[in-house]
Amino acid sequence: MTALSPLLAADSDFAFYLIAGLVVGLVGLVFLIVLAQYFSLWVQCKMTGAGIGLIDLIMMSFRKVDSGMIVRGKIMAVQSGLTELYPDITTRALEAHFLAKGNVPRVIQALIAAHRATIPLNWQTAAAIDLAGRDILNAVQTSVYPKVIDCPDSRNSAEGTLSAVCGDGIELRARARVTVRTNLAQLVGGATEETVIARVGQGIVQAIGKQSSYKIVLESPELISQEVLELGLEKQTAFEIVSVDIADIDVGDNIGARLQADKAEAVTRVAQARAEQKRANMVAREQEMAARVQENRAKVVLAEADVPKAISEALTSGRLGLLDYYELSNVQADTRMRSSIAGEGSPNRSN
Repeated sequence: MTALSPLLAADSDFAFYLIAGLVVGLVGLVFLIVLAQYFSLWVQCKMTGAGIGLIDLIMMSFRKVDSGMIVRGKIMAVQSGLTELYPDITTRALEAHFLAKGNVPRVIQALIAAHRATIPLNWQTAAAIDLAGRDILNAVQTSVYPKVIDCPDSRNSAEGTLSAVCGDGIELRARARVTVRTNLAQLVGGATEETVIARVGQGIVQAIGKQSSYKIVLESPELISQEVLELGLEKQTAFEIVSVDIADIDVGDNIGARLQADKAEAVTRVAQARAEQKRANMVAREQEMAARVQENRAKVVLAEADVPKAISEALTSGRLGLLDYYELSNVQADTRMRSSIAGEGSPNRSN
C-alpha cells in the first residue's frame, strides 16, 4: 500500500489538472466565440465613443434586443451631437424603445433632421410619436419641406371639383391646392390629412356662398383663399396650413333660376290641383241639381195624375160645368204647344 500511494496521488493531481485545463479551454473557447460575434460592434463603439461595453452587448442578446441596431442608433446619436443636447438618449432608452416595437433608427434619423433644421423635437416626443404609429421621419421632412395636397382629393372624388353657389344663384366649381406642414406638437392625437381636406372644402364652399355675385369670385379668387385662411381650419389637426391657392374655377349651372322654375312649377301644380278640385265640386253640384230636377219632375207628374180625378169629381158633384172643362182642355193644349215650340218635351197627359 505504501508503494502505491505516490502513484494514486500523482493520478489524482493529473485528473485535477486535466479537468481544470478542460474548463479553462472551454471558457476560452466560449470567450473566443463571443468575442468573434461582438468584436466588430465593440470596436465600433470604442472607436466612436458610443459608450457600449462588451458586457452590454452580451446582455442585449439575453434581452432579445438587436444589438447591431442599438449600436448603429447610438453611434448616429453620438456622432450628430444628440446625446449632448438630450441626455435621455441612453443605451437603455434605445433598448426600451426597441422592446416596445419602436423603430429606433427612424427616430434617431428624425431627431437628427429636426436638429439640423432647428425644429424643437426631443427624444420623448419623437419616441411617443413613433409608438403612436405615425411616421416621425416623414413628419419632420414635411415640417422642413411643406406638402401640397389637392382639395378635393382626386383619388377619392369622382368629379374632382367643389360645387358652391353664390348669392345670385350661379354655381361655381372650384379646385384648390393646399400647402401644409406638420405640426409636431399636435401630431399625436391630431386629425389627419383627410380632415384638413374636408375642412378646406367646407371653407371654400362657405366663402363662395357669402359672395353676392359669381363675377366677384371670378375677378378676385384670392378673396376665397384669404377667408379660408382666416377660419383657422388647422385647429386640432396634425398640420399647419401655409397657403390655400385656387387652382381652377369654372361657372356651372344657374341653380337659382332652376330653383325658381321648380318653385313656379310647384305653384302651377298646386293651382291646377285646386282648379281640378273646384271643377269636381261643380260637377258634383251639377249632378245634385239634376237629381233634384228629376225629383221635382216626378212630383209634377204625380200632381198631374191627380188632375183628371179632381176634374171627374168636380163634374160629378156639379162644381165644374162642361164649358169650364172645355176651356181647361184648351188651356192645357195651348200650354203643350208652347212647350213643344220651346223645345221642351212634355209627358203624355190623359184627358
